Amino acid sequence: MAVPFRKELEKYKNINEDEILSKLSEDELKQLESVLDDLDPENALLPAGFRQKDQTDKTATGPFDRERLLSYLEKQALEHKDREDFVPFTGEKKGKVFVPKEKPTETHTEEKVTLDPELEEALASASDTELYDLAAVLGVHNLVNNPKFDEGITSKDGKEIVKNVVKGEKVKPVFEEPPNPTNVEATLQRIKANDPTLLEVNLNNIKNIPIPTLKEFAKALETNTYVKKFSLAATRSNDPVAIAFADSLKVNKTLQSLNIESNFITGTGILALIEALKTNETLTEIKIDNQRQQLGTAVEMEIAQMLEENAHILKFGYQFTKQGPRTRVAAAITKNNDLVRKKRVEGERH
Repeated sequence: MAVPFRKELEKYKNINEDEILSKLSEDELKQLESVLDDLDPENALLPAGFRQKDQTDKTATGPFDRERLLSYLEKQALEHKDREDFVPFTGEKKGKVFVPKEKPTETHTEEKVTLDPELEEALASASDTELYDLAAVLGVHNLVNNPKFDEGITSKDGKEIVKNVVKGEKVKPVFEEPPNPTNVEATLQRIKANDPTLLEVNLNNIKNIPIPTLKEFAKALETNTYVKKFSLAATRSNDPVAIAFADSLKVNKTLQSLNIESNFITGTGILALIEALKTNETLTEIKIDNQRQQLGTAVEMEIAQMLEENAHILKFGYQFTKQGPRTRVAAAITKNNDLVRKKRVEGERH
């Protein structure tokens, strides 16, 4: 009967190590010390090869050489004789040869349709115009939209028998949007002059505005106290323009909406705007979506953090690519709108 391993170890519990060491000779003690110097099985920081004494008698063959090892293995494989097959290969084919099934040819046979006598009499006495209208009702579009039926059917003597009264709908043309009629230079001068009648500036889709002119618009907004909405979507604006508007937002206390969508602004320009919005308390809507390059996760996280700190922005136009910033921004925008709603309700009560 096999003795359990734990019970086998119980006989070593009461061993007196000092008594065993006192019985060893000097040569045996030196041999034990040399073994203990090379043996440390409890040290997990050492590699497995260093935890015990090297007992290999074979001399080292040198450093590792991958090409030499591969060539040696290939040579060994070629010299090794293959095991003989129990059933020798003869090349004989067994089994039936696969023959694909022939697909049956489909034959269409016309079905004979029998109608009620009253219906046959009604169809026989119906005029061609009534038959065309009936075809349109039944959904026979190839008959209704056929151009030859719009031209009418003529008899042998040249007289027109019938003209189709059902015609397909004409496709409505879609016209391009008219160009933006805003006068850029006149609008810039009105902003600089702080015109009280100018409340909204729309420069959308004007692609020939020079970058210095766009920066002048941003500089003029610093001292303007009437413009509440500024839009420059699809104007080929870049990072210097965005940085100029960021500087303007740090000073302007009137602008409520800014649209810079569909431009060439990168993460550098967007970060400048985000930094300016941390101290701005008047802007409630900003749109930055559809830039030439993606903003990236780091910029989206900065946007989310800014919106969590800024309680004045109610609308933020941007399609987030990551779930984390998207969720945080949705919660922040909802919280800001709830605060505005509570203030409005409290004002109505008083």
